[in-house]
Amino acid sequence: MSNAPDSERDRSSLSLPDGVTISPDVVRPNRLPPGQRRTDQWPVMTSNGLPRINLQTWRLRVDGLVANPIEWSWEQFNTLPRVRVYADLHCVTRWSRLGNLWEGVPTREILARCGGPSPQARFVLVHALDSGYTANLPLEDFLAEDALVATHHDGQPLSLEHGWPARLVVPRRYGWKSVKWLTRIELREKDRAGYWESGGYHMRGDPWKEERFRW
Repeated sequence: MSNAPDSERDRSSLSLPDGVTISPDVVRPNRLPPGQRRTDQWPVMTSNGLPRINLQTWRLRVDGLVANPIEWSWEQFNTLPRVRVYADLHCVTRWSRLGNLWEGVPTREILARCGGPSPQARFVLVHALDSGYTANLPLEDFLAEDALVATHHDGQPLSLEHGWPARLVVPRRYGWKSVKWLTRIELREKDRAGYWESGGYHMRGDPWKEERFRW
C-alpha cells in the first residue's frame, strides 16, 4: 500500500489520448474516499472462484424492461462502438487503485441498441457467470457517463481473474457493483438485492458516503 500524493504516481489526465472520457472522481482534489488506502497492485476478489468461459458460447443478453430485448455473441459485441474511460477503482475492502484506463462499450450505447429502457424501468440487476452472482444498481448509476462494459484494461485484454471477457465498470460505486464475467443485464421496475446486498451490503454503494453496509 502507498500514501504517496496522486501527482507523484498517477498518469496525468492531461497526457491521455484524445477522446478518453475522464471520470469526475479523477479531478477531485482528494481522490481517496473516506476509509480507503491506496494500492499499486490489483487484488483479485471473487465470491465463488474463477468460472470456466468459452467464447464460442458466451452471450451477453439485455432484457427485462427494455423496448427490444437483445443478445450478442462475442463477435457481435465487438462490433459495437467503443470508448475509453479513465477512472479510479474503489473496493469495499478498503483498497483503491487509481488511474485505470478502461476500454469497452458504454452502457448508454448498450441500452440504445435495445431501443432504450421502458418508462417503468428504475433499476438494473446485473448477472455474472460466477455461480449466479448478481449486483443491483439504480438505472441512473448504470447509465452514468463513465460506466461501460469493459473488455480491456490499461491497453490489454482483461485477464480471467479480473473479469475476462467482459465486465461492467461503474467507477463511482464500490467495486462489487462492477460485475465481472458479465452475461446478462436485466432492467426492473423494483429494486432487488444482489449477492452481496442480500448479505447486508449497501443497496447503492457510494464510496464517498461510505455506503458499505445497510446498517
